[in-house]
Amino acid sequence: MTAPSTSSRAARLPGAADPIRLTRYAHGGGCACKIPPGELEQIVRGLTGTSSPDLLVGLDDGDDAAVVRIDQHTAIVHTADFFTPVVDDAYDWGRIAAANALSDVYAMGGRPIVAVNLVGWPRDLLPVELLREVLRGGLDIATEAGCHVGGGHSIDSPEPLYGMAVTGLVDPKLLLRNDSARAGTPISLSKPLGVGVLNNRHKSTGENFPQAIASMVSLNAAAGAAAVAAGIVAATDVTGFGLLGHLHKMARASGVEAVIDAGAVSYLDGARQALQDGFVSGGTRRNLDWVRPFLDAGVFEDELLLLADAQTSGGLLVAGEIPGAPVIGEFVSATPGSPRTITVR
Repeated sequence: MTAPSTSSRAARLPGAADPIRLTRYAHGGGCACKIPPGELEQIVRGLTGTSSPDLLVGLDDGDDAAVVRIDQHTAIVHTADFFTPVVDDAYDWGRIAAANALSDVYAMGGRPIVAVNLVGWPRDLLPVELLREVLRGGLDIATEAGCHVGGGHSIDSPEPLYGMAVTGLVDPKLLLRNDSARAGTPISLSKPLGVGVLNNRHKSTGENFPQAIASMVSLNAAAGAAAVAAGIVAATDVTGFGLLGHLHKMARASGVEAVIDAGAVSYLDGARQALQDGFVSGGTRRNLDWVRPFLDAGVFEDELLLLADAQTSGGLLVAGEIPGAPVIGEFVSATPGSPRTITVR
């Protein structure tokens, strides 16, 4: 295990002895602060709006973004994502949040075109100079992605929030969906797991984990493009509901089951130690509780907690093989009458 850095890049208030720790100003962190998946499904059930053949992807299966067809060659991909600080450094938080929002477009096989910032800021608690750093981080990641940033919207809020609403383009014939996985297809994951437990340790102790930040700011552009080039039709990204949660949604929507080889799943350095030391978020435990009725698990509870770890800006979960992404399992035919969607061995 690589020893974590104990230095902090968090900013200091003028005259203050201690640096500002952004994670102390939020009750949760990153995608772990999402409304629990089971609760969210109850809230939005039936709220599908007016049906149209041009709405290619809507709310029905909880996919990563909405997709609306413009013509036979072009569709718009639209998404929004924001969350509370996942790290203490304002610039890094901005980069992570932007990469996470852009990921939804890549998960649909598209490319981002324009984004607007979504900001909540406790003006009486935190200096606006920190907010500028957050926005600078988001702009730098969007620039790396070739995506314009055209302003945004801000409010004075009790805790800091940041993210983006992103619009992209996709060819409707090359769309990646979470309801198109087929039996006999391998399952690939483009990033290692473990940012959830490392971020929780960071929030609790102030220790810094550069490997987690590097993973979270890494764009899923190459993975999305590789999936499209390989003729793959099913994918999703792994974020707040963890690998097991997003895989359950994908298998359920596609009418198949998934078999996961736990030993094939890769983790960031330090993740297992963080788990052993008890740095498991409430979001991760809620993820596992939600998916447990649909599991056939042949591994210990700790392994399941890692597989349910609430990720922020995680990798693409792909029904197929792409370069650089390990194969972690396979989609198989569903067992008639069985509620199971995932087997872990």
